[in-house]
Formats: sequence, C-alpha cells, structure tokens
Amino acid sequence: MKGGKIGESGGLTFWLASPGDYDDVMAISDGIYEGNDYLPHRYHSWMTEPHRVVILAKRDGKLVALESGLIVDGGSTVVLEGLRVCPRERDQGLAGVIIRFTNQYIRQLYPNVKMKRSAWGKDPGPKILAKYSLLAKRAILSLQIEAEAFDAYLFTLRAKLEHETGTGSLEQESRLVVLEEEQLRHILLDPGVSSQIELPGDVIIQDWQPLKLVESNLEVLRRRNLTWLADSLEQPTSLSLHTPPYPIPYRAGSLCLNINLFGTKPDLAYRALLAHMEMVRGEIQGLVLMHIYMHQSLWGRLRAFCECSVGVKLYHGYWEQTFLEHKL
Repeated sequence: MKGGKIGESGGLTFWLASPGDYDDVMAISDGIYEGNDYLPHRYHSWMTEPHRVVILAKRDGKLVALESGLIVDGGSTVVLEGLRVCPRERDQGLAGVIIRFTNQYIRQLYPNVKMKRSAWGKDPGPKILAKYSLLAKRAILSLQIEAEAFDAYLFTLRAKLEHETGTGSLEQESRLVVLEEEQLRHILLDPGVSSQIELPGDVIIQDWQPLKLVESNLEVLRRRNLTWLADSLEQPTSLSLHTPPYPIPYRAGSLCLNINLFGTKPDLAYRALLAHMEMVRGEIQGLVLMHIYMHQSLWGRLRAFCECSVGVKLYHGYWEQTFLEHKL
C-alpha cells in the first residue's frame, strides 16, 4: 500500500497509511483493547494484504485516527476493523467521521461492495442495533496463564478430560483430524456445513473477522496461517482453529492465543481446546492471554473445565462478540 492524501473534510485530512506511519499509529493506540491490541503485530502485513484499505485521519499534520477495511465475499462486502482514535480526541465524534469517510472511499474504490460488517466486543446499544442487522453473537472465555504453568495446566486438563469421559485422553484426541487445505475446502464449501456445525450467521469467524462460506474467502483464511481441527472429514459436528500466538502490549509484553470453537458439544470442545493448546506449547513464553470463542451455550461448561489449576486465572468475565451487517 502506498501512502498519499485522499481527501479532506471538517479540518481533517485523510491519507492512505504506509509502513512509515507505524510509530505514529502506535502512539495513538495507547490503551486500545485493554492491551490486547493486535495491530502492532499485524500493521506491516496489512500494508501488503490484497484488497485491504487502511486510512489515517490527520489534524494540523498530526495523526488522530485510523480505520481499515478488508474486501471479502468475492468483492461484495467490506469488513471494518482496527478503528482507533488518539486519546485526546476520544468521545468527540471523530470515530464516526473517519468511518463515514472510509465508507465513502471504499464505495469509490470498490463499486461492487454492497455490504459492510463490523465486530463489537461490547454491547453496541439500541441506537446501533436499530441501524444494523445482527449477523451473529459468540461467547468469549478469556484466561491468563503464566508460561511456567502451561505444561502442568495441560496435564491437569488431560486428567480432567479422562475422568469426565471415562476414556484415555490420547484415544479421545485421536478422533480429531488436523485438516489439510483441500479437506478444509471440502468442509467449508459443503452446503450443509452450517447446520451440521451450527455456524453462527452462516459465516466462519476467525478471531474477529466474519467470512461467508464462499471460495474467494478461502484465500483470506489461507494467508492467516491457521491450524484447523475437525471431528470428521465427511459429516463434522465440530470444527475449530487457532491463530499462531502473537505479541501484544499487555503488561509491557505478553502473548495472545486465540482459539475458535464451532459446534455445541462440550466433550468435543474440551478435546479441541486441549489439542490446540498442545500444538502451541513450544511457542509459549512469558504471560499468555488465551481467548476462546464459542457458542454461548458452552461458556459455563468451558469455564468450569478450564478453572482448575494454579497459575491460571480468569482474565475477563463473560463477554461476547457481536457481529453486525449494514448496507454500505
């Protein structure tokens, strides 16, 4: 992405972001997402990601806001993400200004885009919900784990799983299949997969990014370097994925591990969670924030299953992702 001025309005100028804007973007991001900000890690990849637009707003030459949009669903939808406003200008309507400019710019750049999606980590409120269509909601279980406790935690969870299921954990885990690219394609493009796995809103959600089950979105998922598991190749009732652990600013430097669970069967959720944690154990260091995204009906069971070890504590109470759609 090449930077450059693309418009102005109300005393603001708008620019396409460039790699050289990284330090300024980080400077306005203090406190974003309670330290869980992914953008320090992903900013430079955003600069080269196909069909992504990153827009900056400046006042008197100083950066004051950022918004980004990724074109998905074969060019018909934009997913808005990454919004931030510098601390001194927050709660003054600037977020709405840059969102409106971004909508307008994307309509000009991608005239086939008809729909926009956004994700919320808090209740959007009645005014927002009145304007948007609710696509899906997902529950989040957030845990804080010290790296030195990680192996012992896995051991405890395995023993608990074996006790609850009455079978060996390794036997249970062997039923899960690590999906190769063509196997994943077969599952996601199967017209019946949404009802089999109860996918929310007929979309697959990777962390905070909702994508329709269409061919073009498989490339978006492929470049995320995800690891996928299913309980069956032919008629899966459970699908899950994890994003490689990445650094976040929390407590001056931590790791974030995101695990997405799809399906509503608790025993399959336990097994998938354990399998994903086992896969990343060699990458764990320092303090880890683990966010587990799931169907709302699973949250209480997963919390009870996970809260069972020294060195692990609940980072956040019950909270949800809310995904909204609106015509652009």
